Amino acid sequence: MQRLSGIAEQLLAQARASGASQAEVSCNEDSGLSVNVRMGEVETVEATRDRGIAVTVYFGTRKGSASTADLREDSLQATVAQACAIARHTEDDPASGLADAELMATTQREFDGWHPASFDADRAIGIALAAEAAGREVDARIGKSDGASANAGATISVYANSHGFLGAERSTSYSIGCALIAGEGEDMQRDSWYSVALAEGDLEDPRAVGRKAAERTLERLEPRSLPTGDVPVLFAAETARSLIGHYLGAVSGGALYRKASFLLDSVGTRVFPDWFGIDELPFLPRGFRSAAFDAEGVATRESPLVRDGIVQRYLLGSYSARKLGLQTTANAGGVHNLQVRANAAGLQELMQGMGSGLLVTELMGQGANPITGDYSRGAAGFWVEGGRIAYPVDGVTIAGNLKQVFAAIEAVGNDVDPRSHIATGSMLVGRMTVAGTG
Repeated sequence: MQRLSGIAEQLLAQARASGASQAEVSCNEDSGLSVNVRMGEVETVEATRDRGIAVTVYFGTRKGSASTADLREDSLQATVAQACAIARHTEDDPASGLADAELMATTQREFDGWHPASFDADRAIGIALAAEAAGREVDARIGKSDGASANAGATISVYANSHGFLGAERSTSYSIGCALIAGEGEDMQRDSWYSVALAEGDLEDPRAVGRKAAERTLERLEPRSLPTGDVPVLFAAETARSLIGHYLGAVSGGALYRKASFLLDSVGTRVFPDWFGIDELPFLPRGFRSAAFDAEGVATRESPLVRDGIVQRYLLGSYSARKLGLQTTANAGGVHNLQVRANAAGLQELMQGMGSGLLVTELMGQGANPITGDYSRGAAGFWVEGGRIAYPVDGVTIAGNLKQVFAAIEAVGNDVDPRSHIATGSMLVGRMTVAGTG
């Protein structure tokens, strides 16, 4: 971290000496280990160590950027020279430049995200093999495996700019995954499960991951399709966060200033039901996206994105904010830990409240038009009858318009899937079009 900080300060000094009115430098160093096994045999073992240095300079409102992975002195100097040469030949852009100096973070702290562990190849292989073996032992109908994996990674990053800001962050990550196949021939079904955490000790037991993958795979055997019609749709927690992802894309600055969003001019308008809320919580201990500053050094803060169903703000970095005549929301580089407000209990209670409808546990394809909000995605899951799962469902498409879908959310459960920076439980939408072959 000290070495990368020194490089960043050196490059800023060189940019100033080259005549740049402003400059910023991002330095990253990543290391990782990834192991994949299949049917009891090791398929791949990959160790990585990457670094990157990116320099951006501004000559007034003209911008130039260059990057390198070579830390030799001559390469670093050449990178700054290239960025400056590019800036001198670009057009003026009034929205370009660093974020305003008064918005820079003045305090920096860590959020318990750095947990290096001894995770060598032999140990990682043992973890992956244990997960796969546990899953394959659950039932004789699980005849094949699509593989199991164990991964570990560490990232150190430094961002500095000519306002005098220098911030350093570091984090670790660990994951275990397993995918299994049950059945024979055209009746085969595949499903998976995974665990991810910033500290290895927070991972699920490898054998539990394998068994969960097996249970999910077996539940999908002998699926049916459905007749086309409008029915309630309950998104399990792991699929519900995709709806929040579509919302985030629609209120992001890049989409808004390009007028490529179905939620243009939506601040202050009701998009969700009046009980619905989304909060950004950047300071959570061991949060996947906790940070004291964003990718431009701007201080983060806890604040609502949606309150009482009403859009409170967009997601802006300094460039998109200037294009829109607004101020950055400290979201350069993305959001920092979102929490969706729950108004209901867990999945079982939501199924009982739904009565009959489709429970979605897997989504396929992209299927969302960011300009119109039209939504259509392949789905798999279960048909629920009388509040209980009746049979597995495959080969269906769910469709609607996202504006109508958001407004039709009837409940969000408290069964939060902890494996993401978007913390949401299962989500019940009152009515969507389900198209099948039944």
